Amino acid sequence: MTDAGKETSWTALRQLLVERYDLLRRRLTRRLGSADAAQETLHELYLRMERTDNVGVLQNPTSYLLTSAVNLARDRWRTEDRRASRVDVDALYELIDEKPGPDRVVEGQMTFAVLRRALDLLPPRQRDILLAVRFEGLTQDAIAMRLGISVRLVRLELQRALEFCHDYLTKNL
Repeated sequence: MTDAGKETSWTALRQLLVERYDLLRRRLTRRLGSADAAQETLHELYLRMERTDNVGVLQNPTSYLLTSAVNLARDRWRTEDRRASRVDVDALYELIDEKPGPDRVVEGQMTFAVLRRALDLLPPRQRDILLAVRFEGLTQDAIAMRLGISVRLVRLELQRALEFCHDYLTKNL
């Protein structure tokens, strides 16, 4: 593919990705834990390599492709984490109406009952984290200390709990 000391072109790297696609997909699937994520990441990487300049001198172009794909997947997950942490909590606040009529009262009671069932279905740690954030007003740092887990895990569990409740409400209302 490339001789040591010679620069590698993006075109050559794209060709290498095509030639070793199955190998890269298998290795990336093991790293990411998802065949779909691996495939999507490799396709995105291929599209991003549409450049005319040179990459530079690469000792191991296959490793470069795999590392680039892992970094691309991590970047995408960080972006998704930021978006998911902004799950439409406003939809939950819309349940509160200062002057609800009888229809809104019944609707609110039904929604609350569905939300209560969703909370009951959550794993205990996710439920504890969600309740601590939303009803006790605790910070993620305080919850992490209380439960003896990392702040990142608190964030992930909170995200999962919010997504589950949102999906459950959407399906059951």
